Amino acid sequence: MPFSASRIPPGSDPSGIEAAAFAPLSRVIGRSRYIVLLAVVAVLVVAVSLFLFGTVLTGRSIWNAWGQILTGHADMSRVTVAFLEIVRVMLEAVVFLLVGIGLYSLFVAPLNVSLALDVESLHDLEDRVVSLIVAILATTFLEHFTQWRNPLETLEFGGALALVVIALVLFQMQAQRAKEDQKEHNLEAQARAKRDLFAHANEEQEIVTQPLGEQAE
Repeated sequence: MPFSASRIPPGSDPSGIEAAAFAPLSRVIGRSRYIVLLAVVAVLVVAVSLFLFGTVLTGRSIWNAWGQILTGHADMSRVTVAFLEIVRVMLEAVVFLLVGIGLYSLFVAPLNVSLALDVESLHDLEDRVVSLIVAILATTFLEHFTQWRNPLETLEFGGALALVVIALVLFQMQAQRAKEDQKEHNLEAQARAKRDLFAHANEEQEIVTQPLGEQAE
């Protein structure tokens, strides 16, 4: 028998029936975000390891530096390079820590620490990571510059790092513009989605329609 629109009960909503049929699948897909916990645990373990490594390296570098100073055989350039290496390791640890906190706050549950660090979206996380990478590159160049073994090699190394930094800064500026545009148009929708996802454990998005005149505005 051919399908007839008159057979649809009055007041029924076919789209609502279809949405209800796919509701279990929607919940499964929505809760697949918890897979991110594997990445969160992995990067946090790396962050803790780097912090511990940096702490051990700090103690050893201070011990060696004071030993050289007291014996009168201190090479200040080598001491400075050793301390700069500690700074670089700690910055790398902060990168992994920030990524772990950001991923957890974005996909699992919001954290106050992520809000304090101004990491409320992937754009924010990219911005913070890029800033730390630039700081790591600057520290790396300072290590190389302090050693000053080959001026031409140092110049080439600095030029290569400068190109990388310029590319990262341009990427950061583009991401910042995209973030501002996104916030301007989707701020209310994002806030509603976060509230439904984290506060009410609702994986499905509610479709909110507006009159044509309001959309044009």
